[in-house]
Amino acid sequence: MKLLGYKRPDGSYGIRNYVAVIPTVLCANHVAKCIARQVQDAVALPHPLGCGQHGADLDQTVSTLIGLGRNPNIGAVLIVGLGCERITVEELSNGIAKSGKPVEKIKIQDLGGTLKTIEKGVEIAGRFAQRLSAERKAEFDLKHLIVGLKCGGTDATSGIAANPALGVASNRVIKEGGSAILTEVGELVGAEHILAKRAVNDKVAQSILDIIRHAEDVLRESTKNYDRTSTRAALVTPGNFDGGVSSVAEKALGGMFKSGTAPFAGTLKYAEKPATQGLFLMDAEGQDGEVVTSMVAGGAQVVVFTTGRGTPTGFPFVPVIKVTGNSLTYQKMQENIDINAGTIIEGKKKISEVGDEIFNEIVKVASGKKTKAELLQHDELFTIGRYETY
Repeated sequence: MKLLGYKRPDGSYGIRNYVAVIPTVLCANHVAKCIARQVQDAVALPHPLGCGQHGADLDQTVSTLIGLGRNPNIGAVLIVGLGCERITVEELSNGIAKSGKPVEKIKIQDLGGTLKTIEKGVEIAGRFAQRLSAERKAEFDLKHLIVGLKCGGTDATSGIAANPALGVASNRVIKEGGSAILTEVGELVGAEHILAKRAVNDKVAQSILDIIRHAEDVLRESTKNYDRTSTRAALVTPGNFDGGVSSVAEKALGGMFKSGTAPFAGTLKYAEKPATQGLFLMDAEGQDGEVVTSMVAGGAQVVVFTTGRGTPTGFPFVPVIKVTGNSLTYQKMQENIDINAGTIIEGKKKISEVGDEIFNEIVKVASGKKTKAELLQHDELFTIGRYETY
């Protein structure tokens, strides 16, 4: 299976070709956004972190920003710092530069303020963008593709139709030598024993159990004194309940279908890139933005997002393919949803047929086809997760 993309110095392949403008700290967000707005195919990644953090929480922010800069869909990176923050431009640029792609850094305090920094940043980002515009796509094998598996705005049809169909597509990705990442560990509580049975060995099985059980422990401890979120039922949103999901265990049993039937090759920390091909469980919380950001920082070039209730969200530089198992949702939100898996419930198509449809869409998108979220410029899913927050 051949795809078309941009070869990177580290041997990976991007399916998009952006310049990333990454602020080290929230104080540099405005400048980063102003730079990106003035350069075609540049994307800013503003975030509210970067200074008042400590320990593992700080480390997770650093590893996430570096992982985002290393993502194959990014061809070049400009780091924008203030100059007195805890996360330095040097730390991020050195980490990203290990991928071999061009990286430059600027500081607002050193350059003398907002306007001078924007001017310098536009010059650098513009030079990067011009260089990237001359690059030609090359054929690459599907073994270089990492697919993020996500569900959000779940209803009863997600576990019945959309997620099983995505599982079929995930199986095909793995069979072709590619990789897939399952996460949302807070929403897999109750299904950990089933997932562990699919591990390639006892060590991976124990890691799966540890990750999901730890997530439940964190949730239990952090919510025990709050009436609104003191039980497992709090893991199911009002929209999930309205859509027919009765419990977190039911949601977990439906959500795990996204991963198909392939064995788990290993587990990953938040924002960690797989070292080999195969299916992986990533230790990331269940909120849509934090989860997608983690998978993208871990190298995912494309995300498939199932949604029964319907959601329009996208990511700044990674295409997000939307699939719904609810034909009514598809009819109402055709401008946002790429594939209607509700045809399974209607008896018009088999799960395997829609799974093949999703796989074929992944191939097309990986070779350049725009998703509906991309066309509408949705970018809400960029949100860096905080450590130990499920």
